[in-house]
Amino acid sequence: MVFSRFRSSPVVAAAIAGALRGYLAIRTVGWFVTRPQTRGVRAIALTATGAVILVRHSYLPGWHLPGGGQARSETAEAALLRELREEIGMVTHGPVRLLGELAHRPNYRRDTVTLAVVEAIDFAFQPSLEITDAVAFDPDDLPAGTTSATRRRIAEWRAARPPAPNW
Repeated sequence: MVFSRFRSSPVVAAAIAGALRGYLAIRTVGWFVTRPQTRGVRAIALTATGAVILVRHSYLPGWHLPGGGQARSETAEAALLRELREEIGMVTHGPVRLLGELAHRPNYRRDTVTLAVVEAIDFAFQPSLEITDAVAFDPDDLPAGTTSATRRRIAEWRAARPPAPNW
């Protein structure tokens, strides 16, 4: 342990521990005040036959809508199309329709996700370190393990409802 050399001086060890706790408290407060807002994109990606393409990540359980981060210099549509090329191996696509922006607030973060429908996708998936599977499913028969947020977004789209304000 870091403080083992101070066993003979509990006063010094206590002072260092107190300073460390103070630093961590200030850093935490600073993070809450200045935490960055991140932007991301997700697609309800459809094949020409209307099947929904879902992905499985190597680092998360379940089936998800494909998507990812949006750089400051990118439009949501450009980020979405880039992510679809990277994640599912999209070769061609039809119309892109933005559905809305949703707040995603895990662990007090300030994330915003733009959701869109991309139609008539032709793809040639190749597994990567990030994405282990990309499969097109009938929207009426989604696989076990499809995340609840993914199911909600697909249900909202199918019912022609705007997406909920929160992911």
